Amino acid sequence: MKKGLVLVFLLAVNLGFGQLKLEGIVKDSIGNPLELANIIAINTESQALESYGITDPNGMYKLSISKNSSYNVQVSYIGMRTEQMVVETTDKDVNKTFVMYADNTLDEIELIYEMPVTVKGDTIIYNADSFKNGTERKLEDVLKKLPGVEINDDGEIEVEGNVVSKVMIDGKDFFDGDSKLATKNIPSNALDKIEVLKNFAEVGQLSGVTNNSENVAINIRLKEGKKNFWFGDITGGSGIADENGLYIIQPKLFYYSPKYSINLIGDLNNIGEIAFSRRDYFNFTGGFKSPSRSSGTNINLGSNSLGFLSLQNNRAQDIVTKFGAANFSYSPNETLDFSGFGIFSSSRIGMQIDNSITYTNTELGVPDEVTQSKTKQRSDLGMLKLSVGYKPNSDNQLDYDVMARISQESQDQFETSSVLGNTMQYESSSPFSINQNFNYYYTLGEKHIFATEVQHLWQDEDPFYNAIIDNKATYETTGDALGLDNQQIDYNVNQDKRVKSNQVDAKVDYFNVLNAKSNLNVTVGTIYSHQDFNSNIFQVLDNESVFDPTPTINDGLSENNIQYSFSDLYVGLHYTVKSGIFTFTPGASVHSYSSNNIQFGEKYKDDLFKILPDVDVRLQFKKTERLVLNYSMQTQFTDVTQLARGLVMNSYNSFFSGNEALDNAISHAVRLSYSSFNLFNYTNVFANVNYNKSIDNIRNITNFESVIRSNSPFNSAYADETVSASGRFQRRFGKFQTSANGQFNYSKFNQFIQNNRSVNENYTQNYGLELRSNFNEAPNFEIGYNYSIQDSDQGDTRTKFFTSSPRVEFDALIWKVLTFKTDYTYNDFRNEERSLNDYEFWNASLAYRKDEDSKWEFELKATNLLNTKTQSQSSVSDISVSATDYYIQPRYVTLRAVYSL
Repeated sequence: MKKGLVLVFLLAVNLGFGQLKLEGIVKDSIGNPLELANIIAINTESQALESYGITDPNGMYKLSISKNSSYNVQVSYIGMRTEQMVVETTDKDVNKTFVMYADNTLDEIELIYEMPVTVKGDTIIYNADSFKNGTERKLEDVLKKLPGVEINDDGEIEVEGNVVSKVMIDGKDFFDGDSKLATKNIPSNALDKIEVLKNFAEVGQLSGVTNNSENVAINIRLKEGKKNFWFGDITGGSGIADENGLYIIQPKLFYYSPKYSINLIGDLNNIGEIAFSRRDYFNFTGGFKSPSRSSGTNINLGSNSLGFLSLQNNRAQDIVTKFGAANFSYSPNETLDFSGFGIFSSSRIGMQIDNSITYTNTELGVPDEVTQSKTKQRSDLGMLKLSVGYKPNSDNQLDYDVMARISQESQDQFETSSVLGNTMQYESSSPFSINQNFNYYYTLGEKHIFATEVQHLWQDEDPFYNAIIDNKATYETTGDALGLDNQQIDYNVNQDKRVKSNQVDAKVDYFNVLNAKSNLNVTVGTIYSHQDFNSNIFQVLDNESVFDPTPTINDGLSENNIQYSFSDLYVGLHYTVKSGIFTFTPGASVHSYSSNNIQFGEKYKDDLFKILPDVDVRLQFKKTERLVLNYSMQTQFTDVTQLARGLVMNSYNSFFSGNEALDNAISHAVRLSYSSFNLFNYTNVFANVNYNKSIDNIRNITNFESVIRSNSPFNSAYADETVSASGRFQRRFGKFQTSANGQFNYSKFNQFIQNNRSVNENYTQNYGLELRSNFNEAPNFEIGYNYSIQDSDQGDTRTKFFTSSPRVEFDALIWKVLTFKTDYTYNDFRNEERSLNDYEFWNASLAYRKDEDSKWEFELKATNLLNTKTQSQSSVSDISVSATDYYIQPRYVTLRAVYSL
């Protein structure tokens, strides 16, 4: 495999040496350089677009062309007459200057090819066909080839280091802008233009008075033949693995017209191709953004979802999924818009995991632990949203959204511990929530703008937990502490929990446009939340009767019945001024906080007054280059479960009791970021550094009994700190794109075990290199290398894990009818002494399509060809470091048929 990587690299170098440079200057008739002029070089023999470029602020351009060839070079600029020139190459670089004149007549030059990349203000427009070679099938296949655009490991789209916040098709939201659903499902043959909208403002009235420099959206322009007609594809396939039948059915249908649009996505398979995971479900915002997000107040309502084990790279031992989604929009007239979506996801997942755990502070006698678990997960998730937008004129806009979520989940787990023996666990939950959002924007003249935003959340969660511990001898001390009846065959321990949350988040903004360079923003807002929390621990005896134990610890409290209320009333003032390349926005918000909780007949109340300053400084060197520094002081308030004094069973080996007197934490956050996208040489650079210092942070005091622990929170007098830095450098050389990236994370936090304080320090480093080709006719490849280090210093324990992963991808269009794709990754997971696990993944597919206009395509696809059994990773928590092996699906081979509308 290593020899193969070397051969691919040498091929790339050899092809690179066959390139020449065509460079020079584009200027107007009086000698002024023209920035953002478009230059294309068309090979006169093949009539193919071989190279393209855009001039820099000095009017300079640079193209990569071949030796001993003839080119028709065309230069275009808005408002100027298109110029062209025939250029003959030898074996030396070529320098040519173009002079452009005002366009007073119709162009006499026919532009055979559209410019692959054009810039109009804050919009970068990519011509999709210029980046295709015939092997692309979905939007993500095209996006990966666009300069300045990346698909991250979570399937999200990134532009210049910023995650794309919204994806639209012909100006209509695609599932509220979710980028992952877009990249995986929109067919590549429907794409005409891909518009990257920088400084994107959701509300046009606020575009001139709000900071949108990090907001990026993508708008997909469809080809004419895809409008007013259904388009998309339907995939069906089957196969055999381990004598079990495999199947996959994936309908993906779309309809777009000026008045309405419909998107339908379906997916049923048992081969592990997850269209929408649990993580996607819980991260899916539906376009909701809290009005108080920039106020400096953070209140966490908590997550009481099940302790589901996570999939690793969407891999597990057995995965069966069902997914259905529908999205619509309807505009009966220019002032009114209706839209909505429904999503349903169902999965049945089998997991097998081996875990080696090293606990911190070994001098306290906590033994290392090895666990093996087999888990069955069942998850049914549903989400429905309806929206209406009304904009009678440019001065008024009203939006209303309502979204409901409901789910039913359960997890069965059999776990064997080297310390505690065998345990059977069962969890289930059926939570639901309703979220409403109301926004109104009003412009009173040119200098006065008002914005009202109100959001309401109602949420009900009911997790249930059951553990049956076989080895009573290893659990006897814990059982006695819980007050359990130890005369039974085993310990059958259960817990009911119920958390009801109700929150209103509202604000009114007033913007006063003082002049073209400055504006004033006054904000008045409030947050009010109320939570009810109930829980109780009980034991089921051998005769199936229920026993309510009285613990000998935690003052005998094994139940919770608590009401918690929180309110924040705040006023904010921000002033924005622009001077040259500088934009300076200082501000502050004044908060009056009140919180109280009632439990066991006692009431605890706390009132607080706080001033939270913030500042934002931006240096815009050029349209595509900026430096940003911002600072903010923030408060962090906890949720009801952290305040509840009664004992809570997080798992059979982890217990928790809250603290009714917890105060808020204060944090200081500083962020410095730099981004540059040079269209002259297609160099994309971004970097950012974040620093956070948290004071009075809520930490846990942990007490161990063997590997069984109990936790109780308190406000730590010691500050915790985190530093993170990341960066990416990307550069194009003709048909090749190179990139290098790195991430560094450092955290220092105070840990309290058995009342002993220690300072924990964690260092995580990730580095990557990549070389990618983008030929129109020849096969394409991508070679990369990733290396990660996880270094944890926890008390008297120091551990290091290293993972190195070389990889290669290859795709080719053979005889214009066969599409061959393959990818290979080698992973070596090791500690400082030896390799713990090395594993490989190799996938391949071969597809036949008669021609690019054919309705049918047939594909033979294989995953995990080497039949790898496990993959490994390391992880760090506050109290332990783990090395984990995950068992994954075996080799699968399927034959598929795809019909395109």
